[in-house]
Amino acid sequence: MEGKGKLAILTVSFIVLLAVVIGLMVMMNRNSESKPDSTKHDDDVKASIKAVCENTKYKQTCVDTLSKSHTQSTDPYEHIKTIFEVTIEQLEAKANNSSLMKEVHVDPRINDALKSCKELAGLAVGDLKRSFEDMSFFSLNDIGQALAQLRIWMSGAITYEQTCLDGFEKTEGDTGDKMEKLLNQSMELTSNCLALITEFSQAFQAFGEPPTANRRLLSLFNNEHNVPEWVDGTNQRILEEDPKKITPNITIAQDGSGNFVSINEALLGIPINGEKMYVIYIKQGLYNEIVRIPKNLTHIMIYGDGPDKTRITGGLNFIDGVSTYHTATVGNKFSKQKVGLVIQKNFAGLMGILIYNIETFSAAVAGDFFMAKDISFENTAGPEKHQAVALRVSADRTIFYNCHMDGYQDTLYAHTYRQFYRECTISGTIDFVFGDSAAVLQNCILVVRKPMDHQNCIVTAQGRKEVKQPTGLILQNCSIVADPLYFPVRMQLKSYLGRPWKEFSRTIIMESFIDDLIQPQGWLPWNETFAFDTLFYSEFNNHGPGSSKLQRVQWPGVKELSTRRAKRFTPGKFIIGDSWIPPTGVPYTSDFMFDPPKDDSKNNDDLGTLRARRTIIRGTNCGIIDWYDPPICERAVQIIPGLFTKHEWFTS
Repeated sequence: MEGKGKLAILTVSFIVLLAVVIGLMVMMNRNSESKPDSTKHDDDVKASIKAVCENTKYKQTCVDTLSKSHTQSTDPYEHIKTIFEVTIEQLEAKANNSSLMKEVHVDPRINDALKSCKELAGLAVGDLKRSFEDMSFFSLNDIGQALAQLRIWMSGAITYEQTCLDGFEKTEGDTGDKMEKLLNQSMELTSNCLALITEFSQAFQAFGEPPTANRRLLSLFNNEHNVPEWVDGTNQRILEEDPKKITPNITIAQDGSGNFVSINEALLGIPINGEKMYVIYIKQGLYNEIVRIPKNLTHIMIYGDGPDKTRITGGLNFIDGVSTYHTATVGNKFSKQKVGLVIQKNFAGLMGILIYNIETFSAAVAGDFFMAKDISFENTAGPEKHQAVALRVSADRTIFYNCHMDGYQDTLYAHTYRQFYRECTISGTIDFVFGDSAAVLQNCILVVRKPMDHQNCIVTAQGRKEVKQPTGLILQNCSIVADPLYFPVRMQLKSYLGRPWKEFSRTIIMESFIDDLIQPQGWLPWNETFAFDTLFYSEFNNHGPGSSKLQRVQWPGVKELSTRRAKRFTPGKFIIGDSWIPPTGVPYTSDFMFDPPKDDSKNNDDLGTLRARRTIIRGTNCGIIDWYDPPICERAVQIIPGLFTKHEWFTS
């Protein structure tokens, strides 16, 4: 890394730092009795294993994994390495060698789900591998953001595993149960991997600042102007340019005036694993094709002549036998000519554009740093076809600017990783923004369409499975309104802000306009009382006739946020947006868009968080501290059990 004023970067191993912490724990927990050297060593091995596994969700699985490895090491590096390696080996073996993955069934949905599981297992393995490879060395200047990135990738692995199981919903027979049993231990191990990274991240926060966007990931930059190296000099701030001034690498035009007449044909000639932006101009037209952009097509930008002129459309759907995962109009499909990583959600979407990482179908957006501008993605299946995805996004650090996503049920599948949507319009009926990414929709319009008779409309269905996943759905300065055809019946066919798809569903709506179509209760149950205690829903500084919270549901998981805590869900902090969004030129606000309420003393629940960050008290293990989650303890939290008897840092 070169350039004026660059500070020398002192790299420090994550494992080394963790080894220091756990080494102290082992020393403090040793039995003071005199023992033979061999016995003492065995005790030290057991103590080190216990210390590493202490804060994992599946402690016994962690201990069993390390014990069965017959390790004689007390080095936490070796323990963590073993956990990652066993997890990767198990998933790879099940994806490649399991007879269950190779079964053929009469039911096309089961076959589709099995195929998806093989793909998704491969994606999960990829996230595990890159997480383990990248966590070896961090710069002291960017350790907070590096840890945040590892958590995003590990969360992606967990989501891919769960998406596999989701594909068997509404299928007959016991294949789904067999798959759940097959993947059970691997899923527990993956959860433990995320827990290890999260625990270190929380300990790091207690010593200093949280992993926010205050310091950019220096590894992404190669010049003194803080421009990511994948945005070369000719393409800086490309999203703010007049399209007429952009020079594309290739042009797609149905009238033959470009390099290609179809999108899928053009994708076959794009260099794989590109490190610089590759720009594709799609001229005005209705492109009726299922587009799959594979994982190895990175740094791709597509732009059109406007979302009303350049339209990509499809009609895959659940009723016709396609899983939700594979229904997207734009997604990714395996190509022998270009080995791509494509992942498609196992539900069903008639037509959708997918953005994710996995090798499957014909084309999909799975490559990181994907950008789209002035294009619409449509699924024309209709409400009677149930799940029908228009766009699925499973790539990290993706941006959509002035795009339309039109459908009915499950329109936008914000599947995994970090995503940013600006000035987009998303239309639908049921759960039409869903998934388990860390996604921010800023200045977007969410249009509720007329559903079938006797149906409710639900805007969001966020799918966070585990509390330590750094994912969630943020709507900032958005408008939630009724389609003209739906408007006259909006009080008969009711609409709600969202419902919990998974146990730790997290959705925050802030600084947005909510029209009167939203029912006073605000939120709708998924199934009886499912996730009432574990979900995290909040509305902050909204306006409009549907924004009153006086009659909102009183579930334990529906929270009031102080200004300080709400700030953590702004894009600069929640998706570390300052480090990757501004150089593209897309309009972007890192913080609040309006002045927050001045008097929030009644809702000021930050004291617990501040104390948790600054205090460690042995024996006070009263919950999980997550920088984005509400503090569970009112006074203090034992972040690293057994390390201190009573010690306070930076007492205020």
